Amino acid sequence: MKRILSLLATIGLTAMLAMPGPVAAKQFSAWADPGLVPGVNTASLEGCAMQSPDGLSLYFASNRSGGSGGLDIWVAHRPNTSHPWHTPVNLGTRINSTSDELCPTPVRGKGLFFISAREGAGDIYFARLNPAHGWTAPMNLGSGVNSSAGEAGPSYFEADGRAFLYFSSGPDIYASEQASNGSWGSAAPVTELNSAFDDFRPNVRKGGLEIVFDSNRTGTYGGQDIWTATRASVADPWSTPTNLGNLVNTTVNEVRASFSWDARVLYFSRAGGAGGSLDIWVTTR
Repeated sequence: MKRILSLLATIGLTAMLAMPGPVAAKQFSAWADPGLVPGVNTASLEGCAMQSPDGLSLYFASNRSGGSGGLDIWVAHRPNTSHPWHTPVNLGTRINSTSDELCPTPVRGKGLFFISAREGAGDIYFARLNPAHGWTAPMNLGSGVNSSAGEAGPSYFEADGRAFLYFSSGPDIYASEQASNGSWGSAAPVTELNSAFDDFRPNVRKGGLEIVFDSNRTGTYGGQDIWTATRASVADPWSTPTNLGNLVNTTVNEVRASFSWDARVLYFSRAGGAGGSLDIWVTTR
């Protein structure tokens, strides 16, 4: 039961405008009033949305009919960034199992980090799409990253010739650096982002200088809110997190925000959809 509740919390079911920091403010305006993503939401649960780096695919988790059981990962495609999303399709049984799969994180080279409970815990896996042969067998990232606490919201980025993976484990945010042989180092908590509350599902924009995550720390509008922090370089600590404000956040849960590749689009999930479920929302700057 504890594991099931932890997995549901990963998409924001359990926790029921400040300007960007100085680095982000030099490049971007404030976030606009968000709206529902057309053609993606249903009366079922939709969450954990993230664009592919080219902006032509939107990956997300849903328990809609047609899946393998529980939460599955789905994807919607479009021919160009000005075109609406096509009807979402299930990623299939190589990625999805009869357990929950969620928090898809597409990366360059047609790679995909995601969370799966197929081995009895919410662990981070990686697979790659081969155009001719489909998805490779998912690989568990191992004990340096995964733990019995349950992981969520993997976020991969490269900066200064280094590669990092941010994610939440239990109620805190952690980071791991990838070694030259491709293995992942032991994860360490990102202390300046963590609080005495629930800090979940980080997403770091390209270059590693801005982060969003959801938290129910003091200062929320209600439940989980989306928070942000910045830094001048990957060698610097993160700034004190600030709430994204009342255009993005409301009195219900907002969870698992993610940047587009150019960081001008932000997807997130909000409670209160049909049947009280989660829907996917989007805002721009």
